[in-house]
Amino acid sequence: MFSALTDAVVYDIFSPPAASRVYAYVALATYESVEVYHDDLIELSGKLNDSKAKSTELPKESFKPLVALTAFNKAAKHFVFSEDKIDDYYQIKRKEFKDLGIPKSIWEASESYGNQIADLVIAYSGSDGYAETRTKKYKVSNQPGDWLPTPPDYMDAIEPNWNQLRPFIIDSATQFIPLKPTAFNTNKSSLFYKELMEVYDVGNQLDDEQIDIAKFWDCNPFVTLHQGHYMQGRKKITPGGHWMGIAGIAAVEAESDFFKTIQSYTLTSLALADAFISCWDEKYRSRLIRPETAINAYIDPDWRPLLTTPPFPEYTSGHSVISAAAAETLTYLYGDNFTYSDTVEVKYGLDSRDFKSFKAASQEAAISRLYGGIHYRPAIDNGVEQGIKVGEYIVGKLQEWNAK
Repeated sequence: MFSALTDAVVYDIFSPPAASRVYAYVALATYESVEVYHDDLIELSGKLNDSKAKSTELPKESFKPLVALTAFNKAAKHFVFSEDKIDDYYQIKRKEFKDLGIPKSIWEASESYGNQIADLVIAYSGSDGYAETRTKKYKVSNQPGDWLPTPPDYMDAIEPNWNQLRPFIIDSATQFIPLKPTAFNTNKSSLFYKELMEVYDVGNQLDDEQIDIAKFWDCNPFVTLHQGHYMQGRKKITPGGHWMGIAGIAAVEAESDFFKTIQSYTLTSLALADAFISCWDEKYRSRLIRPETAINAYIDPDWRPLLTTPPFPEYTSGHSVISAAAAETLTYLYGDNFTYSDTVEVKYGLDSRDFKSFKAASQEAAISRLYGGIHYRPAIDNGVEQGIKVGEYIVGKLQEWNAK
């Protein structure tokens, strides 16, 4: 199911924060449709911010995979644009279930319950503040050190009001404000200039391993390649989509059952969504200039980073924050020292990479942004700390809810 969802997210070119919202609500609908059938799963409705406990009547008999498939299908089609990619998968699985000879009464009860749960989650999403942020654009400032659109496309800033969305588990977007970024200063003896020079120097002497790491964790949903008057667009997975893929890999590696697999996707998606809200709150508070812009202005006008600079302010690093939060959540589910081979990017033409733990993967994802030439060191280090705090808080809440 979630592979089909990622295909739709990639095709529709959702921005990283917007994609995290899609994953979270679709996963939540799927989870809430089946949590009542398993003692180890807790109801999240009534515990997530501003949510209400379910009051739906559970059918006397049901086929649980069909319940989950139905909830997933309805929720996914609500949140993505390319509904056909969801429907193609849905029809294939539906036929497989039909071939099992499930009695009509159980079939209808299963679909009815799945649709009811999806409707509840869709209604819950309608009050998260997303709609209110669609018409508010970011105004570029000409103050020294402020973010400016970057080449090659000089796109407008993405999701400048994302901090106005309601988080799922953390208290608010401002709950885990990181340390302030280094003050902008072009004096060659200043700390900021030294951090800028680090990006420049590292970018000029990358080895093959660093290049591989940067490209593996690029996860830029849409990159344009320019050559003269020719331009080609390339769609790729988002950073949240990459971690959703890791959640799936972990479930397979751990031989998780149906319920643990859905739990894996759901809790990971909620951590990612809240981490994006926390990170984007800081991005548009500090509005820090990207290394590419500063290096071109003060060091080398012809310098280009290995990776395309994403269209939003620099501090903190989104990869650092969301990867650390996801790693904390997956470690809670599967334990530390969980070895696995990350094959998520193979589909996009890259080799797999092996990791000894989720936290090791998150650290590599973080430092990849320095190798890619798109973040200063503080955005990476402080971003990791910010993400850990988000993840630890979410895990603490899950433990608290489980204890009741």
